[in-house]
Amino acid sequence: MIRIGMISYWHVHAEDYTRQVLDHPETEIAAIWDEIPERGEEKAAKYGVPFIASLDELLSRSDIDAVVVDAPTNIHRDVMVKAARAGKHIFTEKVVAPTLKEVNEILEEVGKAGVKLTVSLPRVYDAYTQPIRKIVEEGTLGRLTLARVRLSHNGATANWLPEHFYNKEQCGGGALIDLGCHPVYLVRLFLGLPESVSATYGYVTGKEVEDNAVAVMSYANGAIGIAEAGFVNSHSPFCIELHGTDGTLLFGFPEEKILVRSQSLGDGWQEVPIGERKPFAFDQWVGHILEGTEATENVRLAADLTKLMEAANRSVAEGKPIRIGDLQG
Repeated sequence: MIRIGMISYWHVHAEDYTRQVLDHPETEIAAIWDEIPERGEEKAAKYGVPFIASLDELLSRSDIDAVVVDAPTNIHRDVMVKAARAGKHIFTEKVVAPTLKEVNEILEEVGKAGVKLTVSLPRVYDAYTQPIRKIVEEGTLGRLTLARVRLSHNGATANWLPEHFYNKEQCGGGALIDLGCHPVYLVRLFLGLPESVSATYGYVTGKEVEDNAVAVMSYANGAIGIAEAGFVNSHSPFCIELHGTDGTLLFGFPEEKILVRSQSLGDGWQEVPIGERKPFAFDQWVGHILEGTEATENVRLAADLTKLMEAANRSVAEGKPIRIGDLQG
């Protein structure tokens, strides 16, 4: 049995990961720490486990093998470096950290300690992503020239997001670094890592952070990637749009169907079946711990996600495209 320390309930998905820990036959909650003690005590009472007021004490406990990190983004680096040095395996909410420098520090300590790191990138493993990847890899669309992914909700206009999700210091940004992570890592999955990023942020509700965002990624081969996210849209469907020299793929316009039209498939649009999703990232993490394997693609995508987020934030702050190669790691 893998005994897990839950590190913070700051993130809106912390309860989801708690449920995954409780539902998995190989994991259990051993203790809880939270930067807000009252919240941590409440969760510890709810789940019948100890609340540990000191993070260092939690990480020093021999009855804890691993941690699930849902702490504020701005303390991810400190929390995960400490966890790795304490020999604890780490599952974390995205993003790993707001800057490449911090991510590299985390990865260095993870490598030294030999612990298993996996990042929650759920849409990489969703059922629709698997056939889309296969279509791209088989060359059905030819050479990809444009990838566009959009994900948006009305959390800011309908006031259901927690107030701390608009705290720039804690979050490192707004709609793009939260919800926009999914479109960004999917564009990265389909097109690879771009040369540069140019972003535009909107402030519809006047929050400290952006609630409406677009990041445009430029590639050496002329391809363009577009990631869109927002907290201010009531009925915007999640959608994927891929265009290539030989065909086009659409998903979510608005039905959750994969539609493909390609020179290699004959005339007209064809629907491609959606298959089985891959195991959740949490389940993969448990497998890596038990089997001694590595989440190689997951960690690479997560590190690249931080590169793209840092570049987007810098693009807005500096008013120009930011080259990925210019980021300081």
